[in-house]
Amino acid sequence: MAEEVKLFGIRGSPFSHRIEIALKLKGVSYEYIEEDLQNKSPLLLKYNPVHKKIPVLLHNGKPIAESIVILEYIEETWKTNPILPADPYERAIARFWAKFLDDKCMLAAWNACWAKEKEREKAMEEASEGLKTLEGELKDKKFFGGDKVGMVDIVATFIAFWLTAVQEVVGADLLTPEKFPILFKWSEDLVGCPIIKENLPPRDLLTANFRARLESSK
Repeated sequence: MAEEVKLFGIRGSPFSHRIEIALKLKGVSYEYIEEDLQNKSPLLLKYNPVHKKIPVLLHNGKPIAESIVILEYIEETWKTNPILPADPYERAIARFWAKFLDDKCMLAAWNACWAKEKEREKAMEEASEGLKTLEGELKDKKFFGGDKVGMVDIVATFIAFWLTAVQEVVGADLLTPEKFPILFKWSEDLVGCPIIKENLPPRDLLTANFRARLESSK
C-alpha cells in the first residue's frame, strides 16, 4: 500500500521550506498543497485547528503540526539519511540548538531588520548576541550537523537565506563576513548545497516582497 504524504505550506515560508528539505533528503515523495493565509482552506483549519498555521504534514490521514515537531516525526518515520545524530546526548544537543534558533534567533533577527530607528540599536544588539552564540557553537565545523546538513542546519536556513535577503532590502548590517566570518561562510555553504539550493524560493521574488513591505511601512 502506497504511503500518502501531503504538505500544506507556503512557498516563501522558511517553516514550509524546512519540511520540504527534510522530505527531499529522506527521498520521500509527497504532494505539496499551497495555502493562502489570508484565505485559509477548510483542510488547513481541520488539520491544524489549534494554531491554524502552516506547515502541516499529513501522513496516511494523520496530521502533524509545528515545523520542529514535524522534522522529528520525519526523522523517526523514515530512517534513511538521518538528520539527527544516533547518540542520545548528541540528539538532545541538536534539539537544544534547534529550539534556540526558533526561540531566540529568528524573531530577534527579524525584529532587528524591521525595527523603527529609535528601537533598532537595541534590537540589533539582541540579534547580534544570538548570532554570536551560533558562531561559537559552529566553531570549525562545516555544518551544525558536522560534515553534512542536519536538523539544526535545516532550521537555520532562515538565517542563511531569508535573513540575508531581508537585511539587503532594509539596509541592516547584521550577518556580514566581517562580524561573523564563520557563520557567514556556513550560510554560503548551506545555500550552495544542491538539496537546499534547488528548493529555495527565488531570491528576487523574496526581496520584492520585502521591498513592498518596506514601502508600505513608510
